[in-house]
Amino acid sequence: MIDIHAHVFPRISREEARTLAGAGEPWLREGMMMSGDEDYRPVTPELWDAGARLAAMDRTGVAVQAVSSTPLLFGYEAEPGRAADWCDMVNDRILAYCSEDLARLVPLCQVPLQDLGRATETLARAKAAGHRGVHIGNHVGERNLDDADLLAFLEHCAHQDMPVLVHPWDMMAAERMRGYMLPWLVGMAAETQLGILTMILSGAFEKLPGNLRLCFCHGGGSFAFLLGRADNAWHRRDLVRRDSPKPPSAYTDRFSVDSAVFDPRALRLLVDVMGAERVMLGTDFPFPLGEEDPGSVVRACPGLSEAEREAILGGNAARFLGLTESAPRA
Repeated sequence: MIDIHAHVFPRISREEARTLAGAGEPWLREGMMMSGDEDYRPVTPELWDAGARLAAMDRTGVAVQAVSSTPLLFGYEAEPGRAADWCDMVNDRILAYCSEDLARLVPLCQVPLQDLGRATETLARAKAAGHRGVHIGNHVGERNLDDADLLAFLEHCAHQDMPVLVHPWDMMAAERMRGYMLPWLVGMAAETQLGILTMILSGAFEKLPGNLRLCFCHGGGSFAFLLGRADNAWHRRDLVRRDSPKPPSAYTDRFSVDSAVFDPRALRLLVDVMGAERVMLGTDFPFPLGEEDPGSVVRACPGLSEAEREAILGGNAARFLGLTESAPRA
């Protein structure tokens, strides 16, 4: 099994976090993610201890994880120069973390996405150092993924043969989603659907190279379940199809999603919509809302052939990440 969606929060001190100068200033206190001087969320050692992670992977039969930063670390609200320095430091820490076993821990970098020039420069440094892809948020402030600079960055990733993992963050309507983890339960799904539909309806996929490897986390959020609604709107309203020459369902071959939907029936729908070749195992490890028994939903999903299960559990991710056939098997 290859897990495309697994997070790390490397050891970062309070003093180092001041690099972001008021933009969240995330750091790690043993057992707690911090935002400035405030407790953010309790966490377990797998998040910062590579040995603990590898032991957990052994227990659950995961051969390889693509390791991406916790979105709290993005730093998109910081001044671009400080954000570039911050991303370099985070990327170095992720690479050091993955160096515990680079055959099993595949590092994904982050970039200062608020500044196109610095983002491409940071990507170049990270790729040269050994990162195998890039992890980005689904928006930067009020700019969605159809923003000209963000599209230019995605095009650059395609030219550099760097796969892109898109994760929701800084969820909408926070003032209306207080308590019950509603930003994670509602906001993340909505943010991801927004990212996908914005790219489709803006015509972004018409402009981007076909070789771009793009994956949206959390099963693409609400996208698959509400695709019929989007197609219906495209066929009936000029203002919906103004910039998109094809209905939304015609673009499902331009991106992938992970399998983190936690219900075999939901996964069945996701595979029906996206195709088995566009779904990859994703667990959101090691957070409590992640899949505790990796692959169990894929194995319980009705109607999948053995070849489709193998593709979702590992084969698709191996191609997405550019891994060799010699990748270890659990």
